[in-house]
Amino acid sequence: MRKTGCAVSNRIDSADVKEVQHAESGPVARECPDATAVAPTFSKSALVLRAGLRTAVVLCLAASVVHVVLVFLHVAPANTLSKRYSPQINAWVFPFFEQNWRLFAPDPESVNRQILVRTAHTERDGPVQVSPWFDLTAVDSSAVEHQAFPSHTAQNMLRRAWAGYVDSHGGDDKARTERALMMQKYLSNIAADRVADRRGGTFDFIQLRVVTLPIAAPGAAVGDRPPKPVENRLLPWWKVTHHAK
Repeated sequence: MRKTGCAVSNRIDSADVKEVQHAESGPVARECPDATAVAPTFSKSALVLRAGLRTAVVLCLAASVVHVVLVFLHVAPANTLSKRYSPQINAWVFPFFEQNWRLFAPDPESVNRQILVRTAHTERDGPVQVSPWFDLTAVDSSAVEHQAFPSHTAQNMLRRAWAGYVDSHGGDDKARTERALMMQKYLSNIAADRVADRRGGTFDFIQLRVVTLPIAAPGAAVGDRPPKPVENRLLPWWKVTHHAK
């Protein structure tokens, strides 16, 4: 029986050998692939691009793993690692990845806070003009109520700014660390921008007042009297960037 296909011999070059395939339309000649053909090569730019993509993927994965580990140590109960590497953990987490809960021991809010602001402006050779109190919390609450998808800004920005201020200052309103100064500036900027957008006018100083009200226990009888404030905290006057609208 004669073998079909490509044959290689000492007298015939393999590149010149052809095989015949039978098809409905007749025999079709097809050249045999050259066994000595060179494999396709990639250009230098393509190799550099592939290496760059691999490096980027590895760096992204490494950054994700580091982020997850540091945030886990931040929210986990105090342990040897979190105590030893506390400066590195805080430098990574604050202020963008701060968490207001603790793993295995959540601390839900037990009070409502009402944050109010007033402004002051001094004319040249004139008296100091102090505005009435403006309720920032009420503005956020009205933006959240009856909204199917309330914004993250209305829900959390002011509340988290105040929580960060309390954590960094304690109860005496004295900034002793760089982070405390940052949180004070952050809170004052939020208040100044919001009161300027809502009220307008010109002012150079702001002052915050925070009224803390307890949340009644579930099923507790609600009387006609409103709950007494747990705390009525008046912050000092802060100098802000000149606002005029």
